Amino acid sequence: MSSAILKVEALDADRLVQIHWDDGEESLYPAVWLRDNCQCPCCYLDSAKARKLLIEALDVNTWVKHMTLINQRKVHIIWPDEHISDFEADWLKKRCFSPKSRAKVQKELFLPECHYWGSNLQLPTLDFEDVLTSDEHTYNWLSTLKKIGIVRLTGAAAQRGEVAKLGKKIGFLYLTFYGHTWQVQDKIDANNVAYTTGKLSFHTDYPALHHPPGVQFLHCIKQTATGGESEIVDGFNICLQLKEQNPKAFQILSSTFVDFTDIGVDFCDFSVQSKHKIIEVDNRGQVIRINFNNSTRDTIFDIPVEKVRPFYAALKEFVDLMNHKENKFTFKMHPGDVITFDNWRLLHGRRSYEAGKEISRHLEGAYADWDVVMSRLRILKKVVKSEN
Repeated sequence: MSSAILKVEALDADRLVQIHWDDGEESLYPAVWLRDNCQCPCCYLDSAKARKLLIEALDVNTWVKHMTLINQRKVHIIWPDEHISDFEADWLKKRCFSPKSRAKVQKELFLPECHYWGSNLQLPTLDFEDVLTSDEHTYNWLSTLKKIGIVRLTGAAAQRGEVAKLGKKIGFLYLTFYGHTWQVQDKIDANNVAYTTGKLSFHTDYPALHHPPGVQFLHCIKQTATGGESEIVDGFNICLQLKEQNPKAFQILSSTFVDFTDIGVDFCDFSVQSKHKIIEVDNRGQVIRINFNNSTRDTIFDIPVEKVRPFYAALKEFVDLMNHKENKFTFKMHPGDVITFDNWRLLHGRRSYEAGKEISRHLEGAYADWDVVMSRLRILKKVVKSEN
């Protein structure tokens, strides 16, 4: 339903505009914000959905010279310099500064819904071809990936090139020093521990980058008969448990910067260095990313000597929680399966398997950036809603 305005008034002393809505609610808008967000062609480039008005040209102490309500649907403002701005009621309603309205818009924009899980995970599964050919299935894939953190796609061809199709579907893949896509298989003189047959402990990929890839795709092309099972754990759930069980350990891991490194040659030669807190939180204390890969955690450790042992104690407790049987989910990929998961939230591992004369296990991997995934998800949300 469209919004209707019953009354609008300027509160000159506070340089505010107050709007009384037909649903009984009221909204306050700072005059400087209204002037900054004028939607006229001089101030706003509609074709780019971008502001043209420069901060240099903005009077932060501006006020409303004259204001008119038009048909309960539009606010017409004349500013002290005679500039004119018109604001639609629906546009204003969406941008109300009340805590309730702001929270609603943030939820619509960033889709923060998150379902925690443990060993009882019911692995969400969709058909690979359906995701490639149907906007509704693509939307279901990406929205589930955002909420649960993992989705299995089945029915892909057991050959290289399938993950690139997913990249094209969302926009594009995330290029790293290992290439647009990369082959997980036993290699001589491996430049990554994943390219061996040994056990891989729980980790996130690529914390050696300052901006680690947000989403990972792993496509099973060939699978070993014995061993090689995949293990995953919901890192956000583990963080919640750690915070409840040992707040001090959580505080250490969410405040200590750890050095990570990756040096070698692949897509090109590389020498990568970064610093991350293993548990990254936002300004509200909410966990937003986990940065942990024991194999690329550097021997360089830039903290005072007396803080080293407490850090290891906290990290050990964190990893022990991951390995509790009620927290981890184990499964085996089959040729044609594509596992897509949140690399900022999930930690994944692999059980060891025996090396043979020929390659017995082959996965093709790729990364995507969460900005690209979320962009496609927002677009598809509008498309699917308009079709239903």
